[in-house]
Amino acid sequence: MDQVAQPSVKDLQKSFIYHLQHTLVKDKYSATKADMYLALAYAVRDLLATRWLDTQQSYYLKDAKRVYYISMEFLMGRTLGNALINLGVMEEWDMALKELGLSIEELQEVEWDAGLGNGGLGRLAACFLDSMASMQLPAYGYGIRYEYGMFYQKIVDGGQHEVPDNWLRYQNPWEFDRQEHLHPIRFEGRVVEFTDRDGSKRFSWVDYYEVMALAYDFPVPGYKNNTVNTMRLWSAKASRDFDLNFFNQGNYIGSVESKMKTENISKVLYPADHMLEGKELRLRQEYFLASATVQDILYRFAKKHDNLTELPDQVAIQLNDTHPVLAIPELMRILIDERKLTWEAAWEITTKTFAYTNHTILQEALEKWPVPMVSRLLPRHLLIIFEINRRFLEEVASRFPGDTARLQRMSIIDDSGEKQVRMAHLAIVASHSINGVSALHSEILKDDLFHDFYEVWPERFNNKTNGITQRRWLKHCNPYLADLISEAIGDKWTTDLDELQNLRPLAEDSEFRRRWMDIKRMNKQRLADHIYQRNCIQISPDSLFDCQTKRIHEYKRQLLNILQVVARYNRLKEYPGLELPPRTVIFGGKAAPSYSAAKLIIKLINSVGSVINNDPAVNQQLKVAFLANYSVSLAEKIFPAADLSEQISTAGTEASGTGNMKYALNGALTIGTLDGANIEIMEEVGKDNIFIFGLTTPQAVGLRSSGYRPQDYYYQLPELKTVLDQISSGMFSPGNPGLFRPLVDNLLNSDYYLLLADFDAYMDAQADVDRLYMIPDEWARKSILNTAGMGKFSSDRTIGEYARDIWGIKPQPVEHKGIHHW
Repeated sequence: MDQVAQPSVKDLQKSFIYHLQHTLVKDKYSATKADMYLALAYAVRDLLATRWLDTQQSYYLKDAKRVYYISMEFLMGRTLGNALINLGVMEEWDMALKELGLSIEELQEVEWDAGLGNGGLGRLAACFLDSMASMQLPAYGYGIRYEYGMFYQKIVDGGQHEVPDNWLRYQNPWEFDRQEHLHPIRFEGRVVEFTDRDGSKRFSWVDYYEVMALAYDFPVPGYKNNTVNTMRLWSAKASRDFDLNFFNQGNYIGSVESKMKTENISKVLYPADHMLEGKELRLRQEYFLASATVQDILYRFAKKHDNLTELPDQVAIQLNDTHPVLAIPELMRILIDERKLTWEAAWEITTKTFAYTNHTILQEALEKWPVPMVSRLLPRHLLIIFEINRRFLEEVASRFPGDTARLQRMSIIDDSGEKQVRMAHLAIVASHSINGVSALHSEILKDDLFHDFYEVWPERFNNKTNGITQRRWLKHCNPYLADLISEAIGDKWTTDLDELQNLRPLAEDSEFRRRWMDIKRMNKQRLADHIYQRNCIQISPDSLFDCQTKRIHEYKRQLLNILQVVARYNRLKEYPGLELPPRTVIFGGKAAPSYSAAKLIIKLINSVGSVINNDPAVNQQLKVAFLANYSVSLAEKIFPAADLSEQISTAGTEASGTGNMKYALNGALTIGTLDGANIEIMEEVGKDNIFIFGLTTPQAVGLRSSGYRPQDYYYQLPELKTVLDQISSGMFSPGNPGLFRPLVDNLLNSDYYLLLADFDAYMDAQADVDRLYMIPDEWARKSILNTAGMGKFSSDRTIGEYARDIWGIKPQPVEHKGIHHW
């Protein structure tokens, strides 16, 4: 495939100046830095435009089977740098801007992270879109264009405060609204049953009200190829500008309020669902996404096909967790009610089209929706779900006669209390593939969480270990290390991460180790400067950077980490001459606004940090920093600088994790439990190059079932008892001595996530870390071997497995035609 000739430096400068003057109507005297960023973005967008048109035309002309990846989140981060890397023009633009007296690094910092996700689920989806385009697969991402993203986190007096993340307040040069792609979305109303001319029973959904879904398209460029795929996001619009009934009655304000209520659907990412209103809005969001996407897929299919039985041959739909699962009854509704197919024909099409990825094994995270709420908002869909369930339970009963307990466990409708729809059960019953996201997670799905379903359909269950895109998470975020690797082994690793294994012999090369660690220190200095600017904490780049950055949740055990920090502090105070390497413990992550325990953990981290950082007896040996508003762009600064990656969730709770992969790819050593993808990382990098501790999944299950008594550990481990007593007595909250007592009480009386049981092993593993870090040459060797072992963890490998095993799609190379003439 021919790659189009790259523009010259002069061409790039001309394009930049053109957009500054003609698109933004500014010159070098009046332009702000934001204007300069926009001019650059528009100029880079021009390089994407014809490739984007070529890609869509190519898929249409070839009638390629396409995959539609539906996700409530896409944590894309900044677009500019990623586009420059994937277009292969980063160096050219750097040179072009330097000649104009501008810094490409500074202009990239102007861009606001796209507020379309809040954690690993959304970041994984973003990596997948990058891989699909880089592997030339015909693919679309579908999501919601949230006007307000995940909240912006501020730390005030050590506690989390949420403020709106209005990421669209400035121009977004990367989106294109598509006024012609407008789909009606129905809510509420009632269902009328009738008999059609053929004597068949039919249903009509009437008296509903409509919301319109308007498409906004974002380009997703592949790496150094001509493919530019599409991420399509839906924005809610009123079906008319104002409700004319209100207006004609003279109630102008009522008409405006109605319009605002309608458009609230795409206003905010994941509203808090602990209140009824929040739950209802979340359900509306999920159906809004599902319905708009299904309608759009059928519209595109109908351009070339009129036989709906061909849909599974042309369309693969991947449900990223349970949030888009309402796409299943929506497709059934359209096929039966609007296209007049029989139930059996519609069901066969549906099950062959959908596939489901499960992302959690925590019961509280498995979505359930109250039947009365679904009945009120989506009356037709509830009838379809009931019918799916009735037919499914008949099938189960015929295979397992008399087993009523099994029927209750497997039913899509949970009637053990308030009747609820189990969305994961609906996804499993209606999908031809169900996958977990790490080897351990997928085994837990089969052996425990969905064992009943596995017994019925063992062929549907499979594993697809998560991955990350090396283009963003090494080449873009760590350019000096990427250059060193390419100089040493060539640059094929950018599209074939297995090439990194060629670094293994270089781990024995003292000069290569020196250069490797020089780059690590430079990245640490950059992060240290950032921390000083944001937190006013002076840290040494020669200290061990110990990092735990992820959503704050009890199962991820940030609390265990801060317990060992206090224990380390106590040791340094008690033994002033203790030989330990200086350590900087870095935390980052957001707590859900209604998650009081997680917010209290953030407060504890900052309170402990305040005491330690201001204690001259230890603050040359130990520092603690909590970095506010953890985001993709902040992660891009942290991963290259990290020495130690904390992946310490209780065994059997983390589905996979991808932060563990990003840290290791950038040369950090992992301290972790045998949980999620940590197990596979250990297998790839070698047991000697990772710090594994703690209970295994079977041991954790066994300990809980045998009657776990956390107070036994409290009394048996004097160091642990001291730490817990200090926290509960107010040592770190002198103005409010009982502030952190609820955290300690929970550990002593419940400790579901087994922090106290793992504390001693964790401390021993941290001592191993200290010993190794004091042998710099050996640490450097293991750092290189960690990066060398990351080949398996490219999202390219993951997507290749999805494409082969689940979607049945093949690469479709795109020929770049250049300018499109009329």
